[in-house]
Amino acid sequence: MALHKQGDQGEPVRDIQDRLLALGFPCGEDAPGVFGERTRDAVTAFQTDRRLPVDGLVGPETWRTMVDAGFVLGDRQLYHRMPMLHGDDVAELQRNLNAIGFDAGDVDGIFGPDTLRALIDFQHNRRLAEDGIAGQIVISELGLMSRETSKMGRHEIREKVWLASLPDSLTGLRVFIDPFCRDEEEAASTWGVAVEAARILRQIGAHPIASRSSDTRPAERLRALNANERGADLVVAFARSGRDEEGIYSFASRLSHSAAGAAMAEAVALVLEVPTHGRVMPILVETRPPAIVITLGHLTDQIGETTIVAIEQWLERLARERTAPTD
Repeated sequence: MALHKQGDQGEPVRDIQDRLLALGFPCGEDAPGVFGERTRDAVTAFQTDRRLPVDGLVGPETWRTMVDAGFVLGDRQLYHRMPMLHGDDVAELQRNLNAIGFDAGDVDGIFGPDTLRALIDFQHNRRLAEDGIAGQIVISELGLMSRETSKMGRHEIREKVWLASLPDSLTGLRVFIDPFCRDEEEAASTWGVAVEAARILRQIGAHPIASRSSDTRPAERLRALNANERGADLVVAFARSGRDEEGIYSFASRLSHSAAGAAMAEAVALVLEVPTHGRVMPILVETRPPAIVITLGHLTDQIGETTIVAIEQWLERLARERTAPTD
């Protein structure tokens, strides 16, 4: 999809305006098909609501999220395919399955293998056709059961278990280091800090995994897939703030968040003296292990060392708390 911004005109802009209006973000007095100031304001309000980078531009991520947001559970049949279905309706299906004890994994709005397994388990349990398709019968049955429970989802329990069973050191862990590369300037500035983080990891006996080489710029989704394929235990990314607010980012959407990622983000933020933020972005949404993105206006090699030391000290502190005697 092309990038749309203030000053653009045409049918694609009208489509954007219509979608924003349907989602509760009207474009004010801007004429249909004219990307004016009010349309930009609506885009930024939508980006803020969906925890996307706020820039007032409709690029691929904002457009995809806008399309996803238009799906309500029941609008279409949901099933596993390639490329995988995604949308707010998939996220609602995952949330409902998790709430009644069928582990669909993270509520990320992506119909992947975990969601398929949870759906088939649910169908088997309720003596429905085990076809892995969430149609009206499945959705109605889910609705009846979901209204009867507000239990913590299994994905939330899994993250609490992960926090409770963390080792007391990064030693032996596979840590995926991701220097962001949205443009050449960012690719150059994040490379040095990532190399330093990897050096410190090797010193303490961890296994750093680089998401890219110094002269390549793979897409963020490909880097997230790489982290999963390499069996990473943690994901630590570095990015330049640009239009983003400085801080440490972990996954958080309107329906879900990563408790483990948030805890790790808070530990690093405390040392770097920056705030934490919830965000929806591929490296946070599509990676299986807990992930954080250190986002700063000025990145130095020292930031890489400080980040790894902060995570190591956090693990040691958690270990002490677990073994401390209780009254």
